[in-house]
Amino acid sequence: MKYFMLSLFFVFVSLKTFAQPQSPKMPSSIFFKANGDAFSTDQIPTNKKSMIIFFDATCEHCQRVVANFSKKSKDLANINLYFISLDEFRSIDYFMKTFGKPFVGAKNVTVLRDGYQVFIPYFKPKQYPSLYLYGKDKNLIYFSSDEREVPKFFTLIKQ
Repeated sequence: MKYFMLSLFFVFVSLKTFAQPQSPKMPSSIFFKANGDAFSTDQIPTNKKSMIIFFDATCEHCQRVVANFSKKSKDLANINLYFISLDEFRSIDYFMKTFGKPFVGAKNVTVLRDGYQVFIPYFKPKQYPSLYLYGKDKNLIYFSSDEREVPKFFTLIKQ
């Protein structure tokens, strides 16, 4: 019994270590635009809410989420949108043109590549896609990796 309790304790501590919560403040990170220019999260303006969508171009869940956001792209015109991926830009471009066509070239949209692979350790996503909604103060309003929660983001954006 003693060994069982000790084992149970170590399992609990291990799980707690891996289940780290999202940072309440937007982490400072550097990503890259298609033209090679660096883009820092410190450059994100504080005049409106911002949403970060972390995706993989081959992920079916990511494709559905961005397609659903595309259907209501006009409702997202008043926030900053950042699409971030570890993929190469040829895959990112195909993904955006196929599933996020209304966002291509939009003034409030920035597409970025995580060239330094810092997104996962800094933002702590649970899976693809990971959606982060930040307030004007760059504090996290809501995080989700569940594609069924897309409607909740629209509700929170309007508030």
